[in-house]
Amino acid sequence: MTTLTPFAGDDPAQRASDADRDRIAAVLGEALATGRLTSAEHADRLDTTYSAVTIGDLLPLIRDLPEASRTPTSPSPGTETHRVAAVFSKVIRRGRWVAGRHTELRSVFGALIVDLSDAVLPGREVTLELNSFCGKVIVAVPPGARVVDEGSALFSKRSVTGGGQGDGPLIRVTGQARFGKIVVYRGQHPSAL
Repeated sequence: MTTLTPFAGDDPAQRASDADRDRIAAVLGEALATGRLTSAEHADRLDTTYSAVTIGDLLPLIRDLPEASRTPTSPSPGTETHRVAAVFSKVIRRGRWVAGRHTELRSVFGALIVDLSDAVLPGREVTLELNSFCGKVIVAVPPGARVVDEGSALFSKRSVTGGGQGDGPLIRVTGQARFGKIVVYRGQHPSAL
């Protein structure tokens, strides 16, 4: 009996590529967002996804999900770029939402407050491009996340914490603060805000 895979014509013994793992992560992210998986199930399956060696290793991770979601024809929007902007306004994004593999957060003369604690992250590594011009961007990262700051500041405050060890996703912070403020933290909201 031939096993149907979400990778048309692929042999389950074939080695999985990063794109294959990303497709499975997108399916799992959608399953979490629609309530088919709990946060714990999603985290366990996502860990297994990114350590899978073959296509056959990936199949059990989505076998109990609906057929339509197991056969993605194109990458999920959650795996692509996601943009949120606050221009002359205050925008708050929290709760369950699907972030992109590359998420751009931009504030111009405004305030953008984003909480990733309950967000569905499309993989084990996410890039946050934070840009602030005469505004502020404040981001709370999930518990266990590892944060790497690769951004810059010009006449601004830039505070990125949460680096070091953790078993959660790797979050790369890029972008620039110009005459503004960028704060990335884990845990309790910093009182300095």
